[in-house]
Amino acid sequence: MLIYSMSVSVDGFIADREGGFEWTGPSEELFRFHLAQVRELGGYLLGRRLYETMLVWETDPSMRDNELGAAFADVWCAIPKVVFSRTLDRVQGNARLAKASVAEEVAAALDATDKDVSIGGAGLAAAAIELGLVDELRMFRYPVVVGGGTPFLPPVTEDVRLDLVETRTFGSRVIHERYRRARDGSD
Repeated sequence: MLIYSMSVSVDGFIADREGGFEWTGPSEELFRFHLAQVRELGGYLLGRRLYETMLVWETDPSMRDNELGAAFADVWCAIPKVVFSRTLDRVQGNARLAKASVAEEVAAALDATDKDVSIGGAGLAAAAIELGLVDELRMFRYPVVVGGGTPFLPPVTEDVRLDLVETRTFGSRVIHERYRRARDGSD
């Protein structure tokens, strides 16, 4: 299954008007939940900005200063990653630059594992959503309105029916919403 999962404001943005997302800092409870979810992945497809944001987990030893940070860094470093970028000529760690189309790279990532694969970065996820490749949307809805910025979802030309399959409210008031793409007999 291909999963798109990001933190999002109540008004639907993953980053504010200045590109900031400091309001998404997870509580320990939420961080543990993220760690458990990432442990279940067999691959990750990332846009350049998300790759650069997450690279710290592979390159900065201070991220391992506590037990949770070290556990997340270990899990993150082990996941095979495919980075989509028009500007990077190389990547670090357990990553490679995408050489094929989004559809081809998604198919290859799913074929390479018996686990779920995640896709991240709003632009890359938008392309996969438009192609009908994303099976699940997972939102971590933070109790903040940022008034604009990078939207979680792209504009779509046709309705995308979803089934709500899980919700959970964390002590930090963040709400996890998990939606699965509704499939009918014609899909």
